[in-house]
Amino acid sequence: MIKHIETQEELKAELAKGDVLLDFFATWCGPCRMLGPVLEGLDAKEDFPVQIVKVDTDEAPELAGAFQVESIPTLFFFSEGKLVRRYSGFLREDQIREFCKK
Repeated sequence: MIKHIETQEELKAELAKGDVLLDFFATWCGPCRMLGPVLEGLDAKEDFPVQIVKVDTDEAPELAGAFQVESIPTLFFFSEGKLVRRYSGFLREDQIREFCKK
């Protein structure tokens, strides 16, 4: 289940649970609206073991600032609580799967 968060504390709790794909988005953003259904589809698949966490940059600007998000969508992949990689822009399902490899 995709979780929406707004604070550093919520993010720390999610990162402690395992691999996390963090999506910074906004409801008015066209590419974000395209990415949303892709993430929902991945989340519904049993073979995608990564927790998806979303942050609305309009609702949590401090969190977006802490991650130096300058454009959206921006994705971050964390493994074992550590940042592995980041990417700004739309990705297809196959690209997200590759992005989330350790």
